[in-house]
Amino acid sequence: MSTIHTAQTLLKSARVDPAIFQLRPDYRALLMVVENIPQGPSDQTSETILQEAETHVKELLANKPVTELPHIAAWRDTYKAFGAKPQKTRNSLEALTRRVEAGLPRVNRLTDIYNAISIKHQLPFGGEDLDRYDGAPFLIRATGTEPFQTFSGGEPQTELAAPGEPIWCDSTGITCRRWNWRQGPRTALTDETTRVLFIIDALREVVSDEALESAADELAGVLKGLSPEVQVARRTISASSD
Repeated sequence: MSTIHTAQTLLKSARVDPAIFQLRPDYRALLMVVENIPQGPSDQTSETILQEAETHVKELLANKPVTELPHIAAWRDTYKAFGAKPQKTRNSLEALTRRVEAGLPRVNRLTDIYNAISIKHQLPFGGEDLDRYDGAPFLIRATGTEPFQTFSGGEPQTELAAPGEPIWCDSTGITCRRWNWRQGPRTALTDETTRVLFIIDALREVVSDEALESAADELAGVLKGLSPEVQVARRTISASSD
């Protein structure tokens, strides 16, 4: 497996295919590489952040259903635009928001932290273990021939991406299907993860550049609070970026 060794090189090499912007001209991907993160399972730090985020989302849902929260509604329309049924394949933000009432799952410290910030800021987040990643990330629309390795009932399973669906990939294959629906197990975060590529998806129709940067700032701040050795680099890709 080949590896891009520096955060700056990886971020510079990342790309979003023009076909994605034809689908959503207002789409932006904020990519953040975080390194030297202390290893660890769920702890009091992640629990506190999760509880605060859950309380915030319950307040958001007090007067309107999940499907009427602005960014979730915009992503549901986007899923329809590439042929997915949002009531069947919910984007990660909607799926997490729907689980708040019963309580979000506690997975590991890193996943818990980024899930909490995702629902607090109402932005889909992805997290990839860079030590299991191959090359630079790229987002394209599938041809329908790309295999996706996953698990079903605890058993390994291979699926093919649907023609036209947006897929995040590295040089080995798909890392996340349907833009921000399901991440693959190959690059999933674990208790041992120390280097992460975070992907934050935003639609300018409902999320300003300032709001997107604020979410990234909070994630970076929480992770830097875990250790003075933590290093962060980031880049935003949009239709107008180089």
